[in-house]
Amino acid sequence: MMKSFAVVTLVCLVVAAESFILDGGPAHASCKVDWTFSMKCSDINAAILKQIEAWKGTSGCPTSGEKCLYKLISSSATQIKATRTTRVDHYVDDLTFTLKQEASTCKVHGYSRSETWYAVLDFGTNYCNLFNLLDGAGLVKTAGYSETTSDRICTQYSSRDCSVH
Repeated sequence: MMKSFAVVTLVCLVVAAESFILDGGPAHASCKVDWTFSMKCSDINAAILKQIEAWKGTSGCPTSGEKCLYKLISSSATQIKATRTTRVDHYVDDLTFTLKQEASTCKVHGYSRSETWYAVLDFGTNYCNLFNLLDGAGLVKTAGYSETTSDRICTQYSSRDCSVH
């Protein structure tokens, strides 16, 4: 009975994944986002690093939400690498922010990807991994802020709920 359930579950996941991929979404749970800020990249970099530090423990999500369990892996003036672990199931996602100064504008490319090999759908979690840091740091409310992404390059972007993920 348990084997039958596992096989049916696997078949359902494969069908859902094929449908999602055929509709143009990523083949693995991930998200690519581009942001523009009318600020110095050094200020954006410092704000993201400060937010990762603030949310490194579990205090940001004692009973709900996912604004916690971030871990800095490395940082330089042009790149930040971190991970975020989901609160309940402890899945790990890899995050990268790449920053490029262009005159008075900072262009930031964000990328989040699930380490779990079988992850296909994520309810927008990989997007929220990135966005929540920028939002928590107050960067999404700054002058000149803009964002570009889509379901095609960001798993389930249109159905995201960053208050949950």
